[in-house]
Parts: sequence; structure tokens; C-alpha cells
Amino acid sequence: MLSNKRIQELELVMEFEKVEECFKEVSNWIENVGRKRLKETVNLDDSLEMLLQAQKQFKEFDLVASEYCKRGQEALKKMNQWEDLSFVDVHSYRVKLQTYEDELEDFCTQLDETRHRVCETVRLYEFFDKVRQDICCTEEGVK
Repeated sequence: MLSNKRIQELELVMEFEKVEECFKEVSNWIENVGRKRLKETVNLDDSLEMLLQAQKQFKEFDLVASEYCKRGQEALKKMNQWEDLSFVDVHSYRVKLQTYEDELEDFCTQLDETRHRVCETVRLYEFFDKVRQDICCTEEGVK
């Protein structure tokens, strides 16, 4: 039984090292690229044309960011199989894993919120642009 326990612990360590390597790559991208790009989309431009350009750029970023989120989530899923193990020795791994999970969840949530905000802002600007055009046409008809 002790031998089996040690083998499971070694398997956990080997699996964790793979996940940690993958997650370090994801984490580095989030910190060095992802968060900076999200901050850039805080102030959206005032014209519809500029806003559509910003939306296009955000969509390109969103594809890459979503792929990193997916990779991070897949890596974390691999470690879920170890949740049932009650070894004292795995506590430090669980703490690290929870830190990674929290960071990934926070970034993915911010990405979703930004995606929604950009989309809604574009829709609002398109609506106001159409209303403005309709008002101008109506004024021309009245004259």
C-alpha cells in the first residue's frame, strides 16, 4: 500500500510538472499580452468607424486569448483526477493549482466582459448613427 501511494505521488508530480509548464506559458501570455490588451479596450473611440476598427482588432485578439484560456482550462482538467487523493504531500500542488485556476478564471471573466462591452457599444453606436441619419433625412424632407 505504501508503495502504491508513493507511485501515485510520483505520477502526480510528473503530471503536475507537465501542467505547470503549460500553465506557466499561459500565465506569462496573460500577464505580458492579455491583460495589457484588455486595458487598451477600456477607452473605446467616439466615432462608429473607429469603434468598428477597435472591434475588429479585439476580435483578432479574442481568438488568440480564447485559445490560451482553452489551453489553460484543459491543463487544469487533467489535474482534476487528483482531487480525490488525500495525501498530505499534495497540498502544495493543490495550492499552486488553485492559484493558476483563480488567475485563469479572472482573465477569462474579464475577456468575456470586454467582449460583451465592445459588442454592445458597437450596437449602440450603430443604432445612434442610424437614428442620426433618419433625423437628417426627415429634416431634408421637411425642408
